[in-house]
Amino acid sequence: MTGPGSPETWAAFDLLTTLVLVVRPHGAVIFANAAFEDQMRLSRRSAQRQSLFDWVADAPRWRESLEAVHLNRVAASRFESQLLRAPHDEPMPVLVLVSAGAGPDELLVEMIEATQQTRQEREERSLSQVLASKDLIRNLAHEIKNPLGGLRGAAQLLALELGGDRGLTEYTDVIVHEADRLQLLVDRLLAPHRHAPEVSDVNIHEICERVRALLLVEHPKGLAVRRDYDISLPDFRGDREQLIQAALNIAQNAAQVMEPQMARGEPAEIVFRTRVARQVTLGKQRWKLALELHIEDNGPGVPAELRDRIFLPLVSGREGGTGLGLHLAQTIVQAHQGLIDCESAVGRTSFRITLPLP
Repeated sequence: MTGPGSPETWAAFDLLTTLVLVVRPHGAVIFANAAFEDQMRLSRRSAQRQSLFDWVADAPRWRESLEAVHLNRVAASRFESQLLRAPHDEPMPVLVLVSAGAGPDELLVEMIEATQQTRQEREERSLSQVLASKDLIRNLAHEIKNPLGGLRGAAQLLALELGGDRGLTEYTDVIVHEADRLQLLVDRLLAPHRHAPEVSDVNIHEICERVRALLLVEHPKGLAVRRDYDISLPDFRGDREQLIQAALNIAQNAAQVMEPQMARGEPAEIVFRTRVARQVTLGKQRWKLALELHIEDNGPGVPAELRDRIFLPLVSGREGGTGLGLHLAQTIVQAHQGLIDCESAVGRTSFRITLPLP
């Protein structure tokens, strides 16, 4: 039978992306939703054997709030706090709301990650940027291609007219070479839009292993590539080759940025980490399950002035870079209804690819 405080009632909390606990006034956990399990990396059964106060940084503040709501001194209590997660994870800042539960001796604790709102705004901004730049790039590329063909052809005809005068044909050779370089740039800009995706069953770890092998061929000395896989992740539908290209663009960019420290004999490492995420919102659509691929490096980090623009076309923080690799990676991932975001500091940069799972 379904009623106040029943498991059937609490099951609805599993549909939320916010962290939800149902607790007794003394802190004993009755129920933890799926989002809480995911963030704290423990099962619901394990959570029910512990106290809420085991996971919080300021237990006295929590005790006061639970008591005040339980004794009806206040209808609800709102405050900021931190959740203590796994030993190697940083505390998670949260906004807390404590209110009365459905049962007489139950309290409802809702926690919203303080960075969640910022992340959602960043995702929406990134999606808008990519959609806006997609049409711009397509139109601009076509406008460039037509005069480029005429320019190259005219240079070749001029070279024929000049005959064997190498002193002058060197100039026409430069024109042809630069026209070809621009043509290649335009082709790379248009690449994700030219071919329909070849959809098949894809395993994220096969993609990681392919990219890892290519990295080690290009950088046989000085680069360590480590794996940290969640082998329980299922296959999903996608374009294998495009996703390999997206992951390779990110990983190659990381390796190239770390080349100076490799040359100095300093440790250079890239980590491929896969995890499952629950109740994820991507492009304003809620997904019950998603996979996360983290590509992390211990390089110098993304310059602060570029962090909000690294996925825009022709933006590069590396000398000689085209500024297309990350843009194309984002375009490919968004075509799979996913998203890439980045967190960077000196000594640790992490690109996270999030893809929905059926």
